[in-house]
Amino acid sequence: MSTSRMSVSIFQAGLILAILLPAGCGARLFPRSSGSRIIPNSATGAYPDNRPAAPYRLDARDDGPVYRHGGGPGRCDELGARDIWLFESDGTYYLHYDGAGPRGWLACLAVSRDLVHWAPKGPILDFGSPGEDDAASASYGVVFREGCTWHMFYLGTPHTSPAPDLIPAFPYLTMKAIGESPSGPWTKQKDVIPFRTAPGTYYADTASPGHVIKSGDEYRMFFSASMKRTIGIARTKNLNGPWTIDPRPIFSPEEQVENSSLYFEEANQTWFLFTNHIGLDEFEYTDAVWVYWTKDLDHWDAARKAVVLDGKNCAWSRKCIGLPSVIKVKDRLAILYDAPGGDSRSHMNRDIGLAWLDLPLVPPDRS
Repeated sequence: MSTSRMSVSIFQAGLILAILLPAGCGARLFPRSSGSRIIPNSATGAYPDNRPAAPYRLDARDDGPVYRHGGGPGRCDELGARDIWLFESDGTYYLHYDGAGPRGWLACLAVSRDLVHWAPKGPILDFGSPGEDDAASASYGVVFREGCTWHMFYLGTPHTSPAPDLIPAFPYLTMKAIGESPSGPWTKQKDVIPFRTAPGTYYADTASPGHVIKSGDEYRMFFSASMKRTIGIARTKNLNGPWTIDPRPIFSPEEQVENSSLYFEEANQTWFLFTNHIGLDEFEYTDAVWVYWTKDLDHWDAARKAVVLDGKNCAWSRKCIGLPSVIKVKDRLAILYDAPGGDSRSHMNRDIGLAWLDLPLVPPDRS
């Protein structure tokens, strides 16, 4: 075929495709993405203690690190940046992350217009006074907007590991602050106690904050709980009042997951809960981002879970993948997460990475 005839054929193919496209699509020569499909996991592996593996994969495409620790104001994150909460307001992305500084870990803020270039702003909370529940750390700030008011639920603890790491230690407690803008300033509400750990329950050691969803006049928080790690639901009708914790978690503690970031897929009316899985090799560490899915927020099947990001598809951290936070950006889902890089499994010197899933998210046919 001559070059001229080939050019005409390509033009004709494009013209035919343009005619067949729905109105408003333009002369687009390539179809829109069919989304990200959950597929069987061909190599589930096994853990030494037989904790459950994920039978599916939903592989994200990793862009690598987008925020490196060490550049925050006042040395606020010189020892690491991790445990993130991502949200958007008026075209600006706000990233709460735990900055590990010389005095301990505090919730810090960075802002961006594109999720790639971040401007660190420094700590947004301070340590509590001696004897208070957040005296050693005020970190992991989850937010929920109600009208013109911004509510923050953050992790407080009076205990840490020894210096210099000062890693927050049990108990992990849910505490409350309030602000009038997405960037604060944040005022601690010391008289508001959402909920606390309770001996003899699945949240005996940890009852730390998670994603808040409003349904009717009720708020649900998917909080992190432990004796063994799992996720429970706490409920309230007043964000400045106490919460009631469901008597059973949404997953068996054998799942070994913690923290929550939810996304609702309108295309198939399915909720997706992204969480951090705890693996086991010589010791326990965060080894992957997992996702669970359901059509009913109050009922979850632990068999419906997939690996999203681990050492197989992370571009820069082969062993350790930390806590995820997700947000929809046009026709993709952004996943921010933390990791130490290389073969490290350390809690310290973590940076923040970015990965993507094309939308819609598509569960297996029988799930």
